[in-house]
Amino acid sequence: MDGSIIYLHEFVDVEITGDRFMYVYQYMDSSHKLVFRYDDTGHHKKLGLSTYPHHKHEGSEDNIVLSAAPDLAIVLKEIESLIQLP
Repeated sequence: MDGSIIYLHEFVDVEITGDRFMYVYQYMDSSHKLVFRYDDTGHHKKLGLSTYPHHKHEGSEDNIVLSAAPDLAIVLKEIESLIQLP
């Protein structure tokens, strides 16, 4: 293990609809530097993103880019592609 951190947070209605109401998928390197975070927190409305409230932070909190709402499998594949195995 390289010391990377994966933080996953979802609120899903599992009793009736299976709808996901909120999500955060964050990946940080071994020095705790943000690699990326996907979330649907509504705090970036002023940016006018066409995917609002869905967005991605790439490399820093301030670098916010368009992103559709990924599912966990997509996020894990992205992390896998970034991890360099010996």
